[in-house]
Amino acid sequence: MKKLFLLLALATPALAADLPDWMAGSWRQGNVEEHWTTANGGLMLGMGKTVSSKRTTFEFVRIVDQDGTLIYLAMPQANPPTPFPMKSSDKTRIVFENLEHDYPQRILYWRDGEKLCARTEGEIDGKSEAEEWCYARITSH
Repeated sequence: MKKLFLLLALATPALAADLPDWMAGSWRQGNVEEHWTTANGGLMLGMGKTVSSKRTTFEFVRIVDQDGTLIYLAMPQANPPTPFPMKSSDKTRIVFENLEHDYPQRILYWRDGEKLCARTEGEIDGKSEAEEWCYARITSH
């Protein structure tokens, strides 16, 4: 019976509980904001906005289950989606990776206490590059 339960558990596609629901909410660090919906319905929607003196940029994001694998679909400036399949995850950290993409090749999210942190990393012209943010929850607008 235990073996049957284990086989069924392994064969079951990812459910909303497998999505990183700990990312849900509205977050800000300085002039950068991220907003994530709940994991209800097996889908998370995200939106990011960065405001600077030169320009404002935005990105739409989806985290979906495709054939049992979580995929981060990035759509900066509303461009067609670029997929980043999940490489690893635990209760408060998730890593997505697409080594074929120009930059970034990896997108990481994790919780640091009450903060949501994110990091993009990869190579540009053979040189390792990375950017990192740790957002505080937005309590009012």
